[in-house]
Amino acid sequence: MRILLVTGPGGAGRTTVASAAARAAARAGQRVLLLSGDPAEPLAALAGPYAGEPAEAAEALQPAEAAQAGESVEVAPGLTARSAAGVLVARVDSGEEFRAELVALQERGSALLGMLGSRPMGAEELTELPGAEQFALLRALRRAASAPAVDLVVVDMPPLPRALAVLALPAQLRRYLARLLPAERQAARALRPVLAQLAGVPMPAQWLYEAAARWDEELAAVQRVVQADTTSVLLVAEPGPGADAALRSGLLGLALHELPVAGIVANRMVPQGSPDPWLAGLAAEQEKHAAHWAGDTPVVPLAHLGRAPRGPEDLDRLAAAPGLLPDGPPARRNWVVEDRLAEDGVLVWVVPLPGAHKRDLDLVRRGDELTVAAGPHRRIVSLPSALRRCTVSGAALTDGELRVRFTPDPGLWPRRP
Repeated sequence: MRILLVTGPGGAGRTTVASAAARAAARAGQRVLLLSGDPAEPLAALAGPYAGEPAEAAEALQPAEAAQAGESVEVAPGLTARSAAGVLVARVDSGEEFRAELVALQERGSALLGMLGSRPMGAEELTELPGAEQFALLRALRRAASAPAVDLVVVDMPPLPRALAVLALPAQLRRYLARLLPAERQAARALRPVLAQLAGVPMPAQWLYEAAARWDEELAAVQRVVQADTTSVLLVAEPGPGADAALRSGLLGLALHELPVAGIVANRMVPQGSPDPWLAGLAAEQEKHAAHWAGDTPVVPLAHLGRAPRGPEDLDRLAAAPGLLPDGPPARRNWVVEDRLAEDGVLVWVVPLPGAHKRDLDLVRRGDELTVAAGPHRRIVSLPSALRRCTVSGAALTDGELRVRFTPDPGLWPRRP
């Protein structure tokens, strides 16, 4: 299964492009699931509220006699979808997800809450807290990745800065859990009653460690989906000066988190050759910026319809644009360690950061971890085992690659006979 994450600067039309890409794949015979957190359910605005043609994609997921357009289908455990314009559409209800999770958490911790004199809250009392939508989207992404009868999942992500934060969240939270509730401490749980008597204070409850293990398992599953070779990002931007800075920053953040970009959609392109000087100037400026974006990443121009897209006809016109749906996920440019001990006496960690400038970068080593800052983006990674026995001896940015040099520590490095 392929997963295509669609994002871009806000207001660039990424929801429409995600819908068009899903429709293009459906027309090519693929079984497509469009996952969105948009409260308006994007295809409902483009193709009517789950109305129209028979749900061909749904027929593969439920009995043929029950497969009618607009009927709900369970595409994966905990994830339902409806058919619109030949595509299965699943909307993430972050409010409902938040209420269900918090009620379940109260039930699991009922004994501890009772000791504290707490009064559990009912689902009807709970209102969604900021950040709940990110967790709901990640859970839905994990469920969608397990759908047995889907070839392609198109995810309508939030705008680019928020999308980066969401995609980085599983790895960050797993690191926090490992530091705050290390798994090895669970081995001492049999001693907690004794320790509690000696210390005179209650020890952490077992349910807390069980909850941490459950959260870590779920976050690990989402992280595997995000980091899979079949997952890639499609960026959507309207060519112009504002999009330049947003795209450069976004591409740098995606590279820092090793997320491959399948293409950039230059959306709402004005046709060239207009006799109107204003339109001709706008078209020339758009062409200049779109050409500037072209490089290792394919740029797909998408024509302006002259109005906001509406109805299945407009969706099909956009879906017919050549190259809108990437042929496949690009190869990931992973961080690799080069062995240059024989030549230079160092190991080199190569970090691909295309488009980065020296002024954007900062490195800090803390124990067995390395913090890499690239512009506004920041990532903390564990050092490979060989590099943990080395000291950082320098770094250089060359041809879009940050090359961090590590010199073996004589006190830690194994001696050669």
